[in-house]
Amino acid sequence: MDTFWFIIIALAIAAYTILDGFDLGAGFVSAFVARTPEERRTVQRAIGPFWDGNEVCLLAGGGLLFMAFPSVYAASFAGFYLPLMIVLWLLILRGIAIEFGGHLSAPLWRSFWDTVFAGASVLLTVFYGAALGNVVRGVPLDKDGVFFLPLWANFGVSGAALGILDWYTITVGLTAAAALARHGALWVNYRTSGSLQLRSATFAKRLFVPVVTLSGVVTLATFVIQPLASPNPVALIAVAGLVISRDPRLELRAFLGSSLYLLGMLGAAAASLYPNLLPSRPDPQFSLTLLNSRASAYSLEVAIYWWLPALALATGYFVFLYRRFTGKV
Repeated sequence: MDTFWFIIIALAIAAYTILDGFDLGAGFVSAFVARTPEERRTVQRAIGPFWDGNEVCLLAGGGLLFMAFPSVYAASFAGFYLPLMIVLWLLILRGIAIEFGGHLSAPLWRSFWDTVFAGASVLLTVFYGAALGNVVRGVPLDKDGVFFLPLWANFGVSGAALGILDWYTITVGLTAAAALARHGALWVNYRTSGSLQLRSATFAKRLFVPVVTLSGVVTLATFVIQPLASPNPVALIAVAGLVISRDPRLELRAFLGSSLYLLGMLGAAAASLYPNLLPSRPDPQFSLTLLNSRASAYSLEVAIYWWLPALALATGYFVFLYRRFTGKV
């Protein structure tokens, strides 16, 4: 039962990355492909019906983690307190920018919120990637399952002086930023037309080689710094996604291929660490795993009965939403 919930939580995080990833990426690329106020409004309309609903997956993932593996939830929220507060403020500022930007037609007002929207989106892609890098690298858990990390220490990955930002987590952050920027560009390419669509397709095409290169670098670096990680065939899904998404002229196919790439990368990371949920560094014996951090068997079984109708409700909502607002904006 614990493996079942591990897979469900991993899928919830992957769903959040794919769904909220395209609107974060759209905010990222809006600073580069949208050259007029009207085009910036078009980018926001491309994500307008979806962006707040997409964040339901983040809440679901957090809630499921709290239910199934409360020790991991408690340790993560205490140890990553500072970056979580930064992420929270970035999410708030980004939501405010989307909602407030169109309230006044004054150029200064709109330019300010457009800048906040793009800047918060860029920083969120980097911070999410760095967060994944911290989990994969490992954190300094003690025997009580407690840790705390400063924002940075010596930028190294060995020894006791670990920080949230080091050369590895920054590399993962840059990889996530490039991948989500390309993901967002492919969404804008799919949802818009005219010169904005052409610039988005060109932007996505230019990011293909950096995404492939950074993905390879991060994969190799992971096996070097994390002895618990092991190669697995799930990574082939990411490779297939890159091949499918290579040509932006195939609009929907390219976007779905990018989604497959993200699913493959996150799935490979989860599978390579299984059954570890939060590895300890430099003492692997203190790692939080499925066995030592799971809730009671009764709780895991009962949770299925409320999870299934909630899943059906959320799935119905998303199907209605994406069918209702399909096509070009």
